[in-house]
Amino acid sequence: MVAAARELPTSGYALEVDGRLKTEFTTRDGAKAGAEELKKRFPMLRVRIYDALRPSYRKRIKPSQRERA
Repeated sequence: MVAAARELPTSGYALEVDGRLKTEFTTRDGAKAGAEELKKRFPMLRVRIYDALRPSYRKRIKPSQRERA
């Protein structure tokens, strides 16, 4: 984890939580792990990963089948 994001990052990845950028990561794996941890703890949140390399959003993170049961 690097820092809280207030603007779209120019490098790395950021987590968008319920429409607001929250945390910046240097790696995709770090961002994915952070997003999955958030979804595990707070399944009602809408979490997406922003990729600054290709200014776009990656997939929305959903809880796994095991976590929903």
